[in-house]
Amino acid sequence: MGDGIAGAGTEAEATPWPLHQRPGFLARRMHQIHVGLFSELCGAFRITPLQYSLLSALQEVSEADQTTLANAVALDRTTTTGALKRLAARGLVTRATSAEDRRAQVCRITPEGKALHAAMEAAAHEAHARTVAALDPADRALLIRLLGRVIAGHDDRRALVDPGG
Repeated sequence: MGDGIAGAGTEAEATPWPLHQRPGFLARRMHQIHVGLFSELCGAFRITPLQYSLLSALQEVSEADQTTLANAVALDRTTTTGALKRLAARGLVTRATSAEDRRAQVCRITPEGKALHAAMEAAAHEAHARTVAALDPADRALLIRLLGRVIAGHDDRRALVDPGG
């Protein structure tokens, strides 16, 4: 009858559904906790988690257009463009019109961007570790696998990312 999630299915109106049992609420709280830890540990670098993700993606591929980067970090193009503009203003990435497609902006991480990424790597790792520190190693691995499965199950929604959160 039910799927194991309180409040799901036809009994939704009759079944109490506390916030602490709602996947969306829990995901948002975990995100809040992580952003707080990231800010605490990485604040001196003046880089947001989103900007760090973009630098990390560029660190891996060296060069990518903004649409590819938006997809890599699961964001809409407008939000990605704004973050890349801020990174470019700090000299951490370059943005140039693609020679192949004049509508596309090609982005590259600069030596300054690579240095900043390397300098903050340990602090960023620590923020991620503290986010799941309440779990033992096996449960951490399980959480990552389960989150990956949930995300993969919604891969068709990649283009529907909400820029406002």
